[in-house]
Formats: sequence, C-alpha cells, structure tokens
Amino acid sequence: MSPTQVLFRGARVFDGHSPDLRAADVLVRDGTIAEVAPNLAVEDADIVDCGGRVLMPGMIDAHVHVYATSLNVTQVVTTPATYRALYASVFLRHMLSCGFTTVRDTGGADVGLYRGLAEGLIDGPRLYYGGRVMSQTGGHGDFRPHDHDGWAECCACPGATHIDFFAAVVDGPDAMRRAVREELRRGAHHIKIMGSGGVASPNDPLDRCQFNDEEIRTAVEECERHGSYVLAHCHPTIAIRRCVELGVRCIEHGTIIDEPTAAFVAERGAYIVPTMSVIFALLEDGPKLGLPPVSYQKLLQVSGHALEGLRIMQQAGVRMGFGTDLLGGHHRRHGTEFSIRAKVLTPLEILRSACTVNAEILNETGKLGCIRPGAHADVLVVDGNPLEDIHILAADGDRLPVIMKAGQFSKRAI
Repeated sequence: MSPTQVLFRGARVFDGHSPDLRAADVLVRDGTIAEVAPNLAVEDADIVDCGGRVLMPGMIDAHVHVYATSLNVTQVVTTPATYRALYASVFLRHMLSCGFTTVRDTGGADVGLYRGLAEGLIDGPRLYYGGRVMSQTGGHGDFRPHDHDGWAECCACPGATHIDFFAAVVDGPDAMRRAVREELRRGAHHIKIMGSGGVASPNDPLDRCQFNDEEIRTAVEECERHGSYVLAHCHPTIAIRRCVELGVRCIEHGTIIDEPTAAFVAERGAYIVPTMSVIFALLEDGPKLGLPPVSYQKLLQVSGHALEGLRIMQQAGVRMGFGTDLLGGHHRRHGTEFSIRAKVLTPLEILRSACTVNAEILNETGKLGCIRPGAHADVLVVDGNPLEDIHILAADGDRLPVIMKAGQFSKRAI
C-alpha cells in the first residue's frame, strides 16, 4: 500500500462554493487532490469510508493574532518571545483541531513561526503572515501608554520612531517605504496598515482616520511592486472608503459601514473581513480577563453596529472573508464566529467566506478552500450537513471525524 495515496470513498462533497453537494470519491496523492469523481477505482490506496458524510475543504481564518497572549495588548508587546512562541503553538493546534487548515496572521507572526510550522516542529495550520503592522505615532499599533517617555530609533527598521514585535511606528512616506520593504524582505505575505483608531490601543479616537494619503499610497505602491497587497484596519465608514480609494485591497473589521460605502467597496472589488466573535467575546467578559477600561469604552462604540454592518455588506454584495481576531484565552471561542454570523448570513455565505473567498484574499484560488484536482489536500469530513446547520462547525471540531492538512491526517476517527 502506498502511504502517499488516500481515497475518501462515498462522500457528499461540498467543493467550497457550489450550493449543491456532489456524490463523489476524492483521491489524494502526494499532498494534492488528484481526482474527484464517482466510483473511483484505485489500487494501493488507504481507504477512508465516508459513509455518506459531507466532505469539504479545510477552512481558512483570515484574521488571527497568534502571538496575542492577553487581552491587554500593551502587556503583550512586552511579553518574552519564548512565551509568545509557546502560546502560539497552543493557539495553532487548537485552530487545526477546529478544522482551520490555513490562517492569515494580521499582526505579529514572523518567519520563525512560519518555518517552525513548515518544518513540522509544531502542529498547526498553514500560516500566511504579515510581520509587523504599520502604525502612525499614537495610532492603533502604538501601544505605549500615555506616560511612556521618549523615542527609540530602531536600527533594524530605519525611520521608525518605535518598534516592537507587533508594530513599526512610522511617520511620513519615506519611513513607511523603508518599514514596508523591511517586512517584505523578511518574507511577509501581506502588509497591514492601521487606517483608523481601534479598540485595543490606548491613545487614538476609534472613529478617526490614521496616516495621510501619501503614506497609504506608498505602502500600496511598495506592495504592488513586490507582488503583495495591503490590508487596512478600519472601523468607521470614512476610513473604509478612503483606504479603498487609495488602493487598499482588503479591509479588516469594517464595523461602522454604511450603505453607500458598502456599495463602493463592492464596485471596486475590494474585500472586507468582518470579525464578529471578538466583539461579542470582549463584551461578555473582556474586563475580567484584562481588557483595559479605555478599551471597553471604545468597544461600546462599535458593538452596536456589528450585526447591522454585516447585513449592509451582505445586501451590497461585498466579498466578505471569514476572520475572528480573538485575543488571549478567547482563542478557544472560534466557533462563535459561525453562530454570530448565522444571525444575518446563510450557511452557504458563511462557508464561502471561510473557503473560496478567503482563498481569493490569499491569492490562492484553486489551491486552498476548494475540493478540486490540483488543490492542496486540506480536507474535512463532517458528521452532519453544514449547508443546513452551520452550528455543526461551531463545535470545536467535535463533529469533524477527519481533519487532513496537506495530505497528512491531523485527526482520523473513522
């Protein structure tokens, strides 16, 4: 028997996009999906009898922070790197056990963690990372408290006024250019900028724009020249529209969006990755887990808009990705993203977000988030039909008897 061939027999296949399940077998060879067809006859294959269960692509979470060890981000940026790495290994194993075979880290993850996963030193999903985020002084990535004194020029990132593992604080287009190039040199798959204020940062108004036009254009130009792209943290509608106008490809959160802006984003073909679970998790128990009071007050500004923003994006036809943004101990609540979105979206819309739309965002269409020949063999077998009941996927992997990433079993219970 060849260990490189696995045949999933007797499945009902959700391909990542189609509203209909297809009765088929799925052959995996050397980490890739080789064939999808009924009644495949294959010699020397390891047989997984699906027994009519649903087979679907491994899912993608497009907004995580795997080094976020606490809800107090000011404390996170001073946490020893060794502790952050150990924490990330637990975070990533949990995500894989929930059926997420790929994640996009939107602030902090680096080449060392990427290599550790790629070389099998730790178990976890496939990782796309952006390295340090770009923040203006006093912006959403500048977590220095008010009483922090002085400036620190960083030789590793010339032009930055402050730097830590999470953010490069840059002012002016030249500083932006150098910092973006540095992260791309270190292998970043994307670059994140802070386009508005945020909940976790101590100093910035949440409803205000950040960076000037030239600074944002510089980041976009550098990424386009490199073959990468820019994503922008934005809550208010003015920041969303402005960043898309300036060439940002993907908006994170988009919480306080209005109908005209959603229509504009859809027309321009940009993406938005809403993050519902973090909002409701922080509302429920953020303060008792260390969320600072100033952050909780900002949270109240956005929380009432969250579900309405989701509805506005849906009706405008915005291409919405799937992201969670959970911090600290909340990383075990990834399943709530399905349940919260289900208040507004259909199961098919949610599944497409976590599969094919997120694959588009990662520029991996046809390779990730789909069941088709030539795709990476990221495969889930599901007890139940998530197209009828999306809450199946909110059960922390309990309804997933089989999880395969890149042709290797992470879990096999049938």
